[in-house]
Amino acid sequence: MFYFDSVLGYKVLKSDLLDNAFFTLRNPSPQDWENNIFNRIRAKRIITPNQTHSGNVQIIDKRNVYPKTDGLITNESGTLIYLRFADCTPLVFYDPVKKVSAISHAGWRGTVSKIGVKTVEKMSSFFGSNVKDIVVLIGPTISKCCYEVGDDVKEKLLSTVNETSGLFSDNYADLKTINERQLREIGIEKIDICPYCTSCNNDMFYSYRKEQGTTNRHFAVIKG
Repeated sequence: MFYFDSVLGYKVLKSDLLDNAFFTLRNPSPQDWENNIFNRIRAKRIITPNQTHSGNVQIIDKRNVYPKTDGLITNESGTLIYLRFADCTPLVFYDPVKKVSAISHAGWRGTVSKIGVKTVEKMSSFFGSNVKDIVVLIGPTISKCCYEVGDDVKEKLLSTVNETSGLFSDNYADLKTINERQLREIGIEKIDICPYCTSCNNDMFYSYRKEQGTTNRHFAVIKG
């Protein structure tokens, strides 16, 4: 279940499935988080990629820069990962057995490329994670009430899952459930889905569609 909590005195959104991950809100601003607050969290490294709506997932190594990357994975204790969102679906992963953390950015393109599934596959192949152990948080996203897509995108999204019932109302897509279904179809069992829509709850989250192309972003964050 998702609930509001605080990090260093700042209001954030968390899930009771994971105590090492959170989602930022509109306040403080993304600039405050990046320029001040993250540096006050005790972390050995702070890593964020250059996101491009790709299906590219990378393992964190000695580099600090990850171009054209929309998913990051690490087993480094003390490393903090964060990715940027404003309607797209944040997917946060943690394997408490192998101590592996990951975040992926799933807009419709990332969802079509099954970036969540790719993330799990890399966690398994590189670090030996068992799908039964992995916990997934599906964060605040534009919901089916507000996310209309064209017929071509609808067909691409539906092609990513075996069971397609309930994923659309006309051409309004449920990205949260599509990503959940992709993950359940490969054996992920522990999933918590955020109830908030970034467009309906634009007072709390940034929405690219509601705000007509805002460049501001809220963050999904996990610390290993």
